[in-house]
Amino acid sequence: MDRNRKWVPGIGAVLLILLSHMTSALEVPLDPKVLEGLPQPPTITLQSPKDYIFDPRENIVIHCEAKGKPSPSFSWTRNGTHFDVEKDSKVLMKPGSGTLVIDISGEKAEAYEGTYQCTAHNEHGTAVSNSIVIRQSRSPLWSKERNEAITVQVGAFLVLQCRPPAGLPPPVIFWMDNNFQRLPLDKRVSQALNGDLYFSNVLPEDTRSDYICYARFPHTQTIQQKQPISVTVLNNSPEGERRPGFMLPLGPTSTKMVLRGDTLELECIAEGLPTPEISWTKDGGELPSSRMSFHNFKKTLKISDVNEADAGDYRCTATNNLGIAHHIIKVTVKAAPFWVSAPRNLILAPNETGILTCRVNGEPKPKISWFVNGVPIENVPEEHGRKVEDDTVILSNVQSGSSAVYQCNASNEFGYLLANAFVNVLAEPPRVLTPPNQVYQVITNSPALLHCSSFGSPIPTITWFKDSQTAIKDGDSYVIHENGTLEISVAQLLNSGKYTCIATNNLGIKENHVFLEVKEPTRILKQPEYKVVQRGMSAMFECKVKHDPSLIPTMTWLKDNGELPDDERFEVDTDSLTIKDVTDVDEGTYTCIMNTTLDQDSASAMLTVVEATPTPAIVYEKPDPPSDLELTDQTERSVQLTWIPGDEHNSPTQKFLIQYEDLLHQPGVWINLTEVAGTSTTAQLNLSPYVYYSFRVLAQNRVGHSDPSQPSRQYRTSPAAPDENPSDVQGVGTEPGNLVITWTPLTGFQSNGPGLEYRVQWRQKDMDDEWSSKNVANVSQFIVSGTPTFVPYEIKVQALNDYGSGPEPEVVTGYSGEDFPVSGPDSVQVMVHNGTLAEVHWEPVLSPSVRGKLQGYKVYYRRERGLHETEMDKDQQDQVLTFSGNRSEGRLPGLQPYSLYSLFITVLNNKGEGPPSTSKTFETPEGVPGPPSFLKVINPGLDSLTLEWGSPVNNNGRLTGYTLKYQPVNNTNELGPAKVMSFLANDTTVTLGNLNSSMLYKFYLSAKTIKGSGPIITEEAFTVMDTTVPSRQVDIATQGWFIGLMCAIALLILVLLIVCFIKRNKGGKYPVKEKEDAHQDPEIQPMKEDDGTFGEYSDTEDHKPLKGSRTPSNGTVRRDESDDSLVDYGEGGDGQFNEDGSFIGQYSGKKEKDTHEGNESSEAPSPVNAMNSFV
Repeated sequence: MDRNRKWVPGIGAVLLILLSHMTSALEVPLDPKVLEGLPQPPTITLQSPKDYIFDPRENIVIHCEAKGKPSPSFSWTRNGTHFDVEKDSKVLMKPGSGTLVIDISGEKAEAYEGTYQCTAHNEHGTAVSNSIVIRQSRSPLWSKERNEAITVQVGAFLVLQCRPPAGLPPPVIFWMDNNFQRLPLDKRVSQALNGDLYFSNVLPEDTRSDYICYARFPHTQTIQQKQPISVTVLNNSPEGERRPGFMLPLGPTSTKMVLRGDTLELECIAEGLPTPEISWTKDGGELPSSRMSFHNFKKTLKISDVNEADAGDYRCTATNNLGIAHHIIKVTVKAAPFWVSAPRNLILAPNETGILTCRVNGEPKPKISWFVNGVPIENVPEEHGRKVEDDTVILSNVQSGSSAVYQCNASNEFGYLLANAFVNVLAEPPRVLTPPNQVYQVITNSPALLHCSSFGSPIPTITWFKDSQTAIKDGDSYVIHENGTLEISVAQLLNSGKYTCIATNNLGIKENHVFLEVKEPTRILKQPEYKVVQRGMSAMFECKVKHDPSLIPTMTWLKDNGELPDDERFEVDTDSLTIKDVTDVDEGTYTCIMNTTLDQDSASAMLTVVEATPTPAIVYEKPDPPSDLELTDQTERSVQLTWIPGDEHNSPTQKFLIQYEDLLHQPGVWINLTEVAGTSTTAQLNLSPYVYYSFRVLAQNRVGHSDPSQPSRQYRTSPAAPDENPSDVQGVGTEPGNLVITWTPLTGFQSNGPGLEYRVQWRQKDMDDEWSSKNVANVSQFIVSGTPTFVPYEIKVQALNDYGSGPEPEVVTGYSGEDFPVSGPDSVQVMVHNGTLAEVHWEPVLSPSVRGKLQGYKVYYRRERGLHETEMDKDQQDQVLTFSGNRSEGRLPGLQPYSLYSLFITVLNNKGEGPPSTSKTFETPEGVPGPPSFLKVINPGLDSLTLEWGSPVNNNGRLTGYTLKYQPVNNTNELGPAKVMSFLANDTTVTLGNLNSSMLYKFYLSAKTIKGSGPIITEEAFTVMDTTVPSRQVDIATQGWFIGLMCAIALLILVLLIVCFIKRNKGGKYPVKEKEDAHQDPEIQPMKEDDGTFGEYSDTEDHKPLKGSRTPSNGTVRRDESDDSLVDYGEGGDGQFNEDGSFIGQYSGKKEKDTHEGNESSEAPSPVNAMNSFV
């Protein structure tokens, strides 16, 4: 494609209008009744891509469609000169459009190559298409060459060059052998982007004589092959292990240039032994994980939708156990022109002023040129009031008859953009497009929207009246939107009535009446209740509902969120559900849903089934198995089976189940064949050919099935032709150029004989071609290659075996593989409803460009920046909405007010997404701001406080100021009188005076724009306490006599504690001491002075635990614990402390103590226990 071509006026689907002197963009209504009488300059609605590669076997179709009033006429240029379509008998222009159909059969297709451009003209202006470069697809032959045999040592690296012929478009390269099997690729053997085959190191098994490079040319669906390359791997002088080195690219660094929006492909292929591993990093940055992917065993890095941030140095690293090698690829990002804000169709009234802007970006910076009706603006007669300033055309004081189509062309060395934008000067009185006497119905407390869509030039002013008398003002309960819609945010019954909207401009006045009906909500008054029901009994759920009497209700019952079982036991009444003869399977959750045309309500309850109260009954058991099976009346396709029934065990036999085993195809598997009544003892069995039958019989009564009978003797049927064909025959393409035919194969039982095969037949539908046919065996699919993209095929699959063919198969229709759509939708328009909601419209694409089954459209949109900001918000991510089906509009919710957004649309089929539409930008109006980012109190004083706050994170418009309300809060949390203050937008602090000391104040702060105040943030703070004490008051705690008294009491308590502690530890001789003297524990020896131990046994020592004391279970005691540790005096050592660290509470448990301290009490001595004795 010729990217450098500059003059390419073309379709402009998104066009920005800025109007001065109180004017704004006036949209042309889509109502055909309004369009019928309006003059309109031409608008291009469909055109072929800028680069059109055609198949020489098919006609050339160059699209050019346009609309206008009157209908435009069309003309063409080829290679810059007029193309006289009527003089060329091979060229046909479709009636009513500019689309050319060129019949190249029997002609040299090269004669029609060139650059074409379409012009659409009527009396109000001229629109032009892009320059469409027409080129013929080519699949040249491989140049003749003789490939020398290659001999290489084991372990060495190797490159097999492909060097395919240059085709248009370039071919797809792959390597195969003589048997058309793809050569396996792995991290050692890989194919580069240019098609060459790289071996990081060769192995003996790489020896072969049929390395063949194939080139597939997509448009002509032809495949060509290079002469085979022979490779012999020798082992007489093998290469040793070595560090990695790069085979591609060569050298330490290389460069790569990529265009913005394209896909960046970087590859590094390394040699070495062992085979190196490849990894990728970006110097000074991170790889974009959401847009990147690795291919070819991480040797190729792809980054989609490239932007300027992707420029930089990319480092690929090859690693094995002997070392590391690096290669740096320096990536630069350039950009073909892309829209920032494209011009938009403009409708002006006489004497109004409008602005066309053409804002683009690119690298290098694009050059902008303006044209009027296809003529450079500098070559047209000067017009009073028209002024051109680079990317802007200002039209002042326009007059009737000055309508025209303006073209903006932006180009640099990498491409161009072109948009048409018409300026239509109209003087039209108001028209109300909303149907008259329309009735709107809403539920109480829900919002109501009353529409008043209008058209006129100048734009009409909309006013509303209630009951033809009361004028409605834009206020709390009513909002009048810019498009004239009246919104009642919370509708009440008193809002019902007649509403009149009046559209007015300087040419006239028009009114329209609509009606609002506010209905009572639907509510369930009595909900179903939880039920526990015995098996066999009945259960009833009630569901009584109240609804507006004018609405027709519909009651629906669900079980476990699904439909009720199709069972006569379930009876649905007006306000209840009854389940008779309840069984275990009836357990679950039952939900009643009451729907009206406006709302619904629902409620649920569970049902639990329990066992019925048992009563004495006769014992029933399953029957005994039948016996004595006998086969009689044997034929090729039937046999008679007889048997003797077993004991029924008090429950009559209801039926007999006959099963068979196919010993030829499925030995060991028993399959149900038929059932007969419980009174029968014989059955006539229909059989299939080529089966080794064995039969058995089971009896069934109310209790269950009997055990199977003993099998009958074997009975074999003779082979025959198949009786049926495969089922579930389908034809679905998995990729462009193929058709995959699948079916459910016959089982061995269904084959009727040996040698089962399938005759697969196909032909293109509605083409009257002969059937193509292929016989296959042991498979359930067949792939047809070389098919056109997404065309219907007639398909049939017939079974056959060694004994003949099955019946004539049914013909089914399938479709060949889909390809990606070739174009995005045109005429993208955005209607902004309010600051958070917009509606996007587009013209659906034509079916041929979908190249598959249309699944829908994807709308990608992102917030570029706030209207008060100059820098783009690079952190914003694209948001995506998918609209299924053949839609032409969709809504974009959740927008941020006062922001600039961009969007584009792609077409979606089963294969994937097509190219994006032309980018479109739009602006959202102001809204209320978010809350201030913070509010804090600093420098509190006795009678003053300083407040400091931050501006909102989201202004959602131009801040007009802040509102502060504050009020005192007393000790009972009652609020005092409030004071309100207002501040300018640049104020962020205020000092409040004349406040009460030691008082809690509550502050409320909100920001505001012209749309009103935003959410409130609050803060609370105390003023400083007044510490001044009157001289008459005396604090007893500060008096000297009181302090002395407290010290004396504390000293006395301390002395008492010490005395008690000494007395309790002194102890005396226990009565058991004498017994211990007579029977000393042999483990306790007197300690001697010479070894540092005690010389005599103290009467205060006792190694036996006293009654009530605690000793470890192993009989040992601990000596290393502190006697005064608090852990020893509580259970688990968990003491309780006040916030100041003091100990509180009594100890409820006793803990084991070192028994080398003789105690008179089982309770360990403790100053705390002593203290407790005084309490």
